[in-house]
Amino acid sequence: MINRVSILALLLGALLALPLSCSKDSGNESNSSSDDTTKTVTDENGEDHEVNISDNKKLVGDSANDILSDASYESIIFEIFYVAGFEPNQNTVANFESFLKNRLNKPEGITIELKEIESPGQDAYSVEDIAALEDAIRTEYNQDGRLAVSGIFLDGEYSENTENGSVLGIAYRNTSFVIFEETVQSFSGQAFGPSLTVLESTVLNHEFGHLMGMVNAGTPMQTEHQDTEHGRHCTDDSCLMYWTAETGEGLLNMLSGGTIPDFDSQCLADLQANGGK
Repeated sequence: MINRVSILALLLGALLALPLSCSKDSGNESNSSSDDTTKTVTDENGEDHEVNISDNKKLVGDSANDILSDASYESIIFEIFYVAGFEPNQNTVANFESFLKNRLNKPEGITIELKEIESPGQDAYSVEDIAALEDAIRTEYNQDGRLAVSGIFLDGEYSENTENGSVLGIAYRNTSFVIFEETVQSFSGQAFGPSLTVLESTVLNHEFGHLMGMVNAGTPMQTEHQDTEHGRHCTDDSCLMYWTAETGEGLLNMLSGGTIPDFDSQCLADLQANGGK
């Protein structure tokens, strides 16, 4: 597969019943299900108005500087949808908020809104299915100095899963990601596996890392540290953006102690050079 849709997978090897897999970035498209550039949305006062949605339908990493810096957007809002029964837990949301505050320059604030949705009723979802769902339910788009990000916590699994690997999350547009929460929950409950909070937080932070342009996908590298064999990932096996294609031992070590991995010094240098903290 080729560039720009970044898929996180965590290989848990023999410790878990089914190993998780990661695919290299795939597709050079923005995964738009429509060519429309505007959309009618209803605000909190019940009033309809037109918004430009084209800036939220670009490639993964295209908005890295906008996300990290305050040059164009001084605040950011996360519209996080979840299917009933698959809501991220409160500790995960708190961890994510702390993660964002530590990395983003948004002096006017960071807002996270959780919104329940009905299940689309599918056992598996393709990127096209997810993009179409986002187009139907999303109401927050970039405007008036505030950048908007959409996230969806889904039931069902990724349509490209195989018997040897299950994907936990993907970043598929410049301000869009999905977490396959049913799959995440199934792994967190296994003996000796990481807690739900650790697993959710790792997947969520990793996928948002791709939206922040990591690695070498919108945020330029200050030193060479891209694991080109595995796409947009870091060569440091202790880094949040690391990918282990076969054994998964490095990631197991990070998660087994109950610690959520963070960016290594090289990734941090990249983020800071592109307007982040």
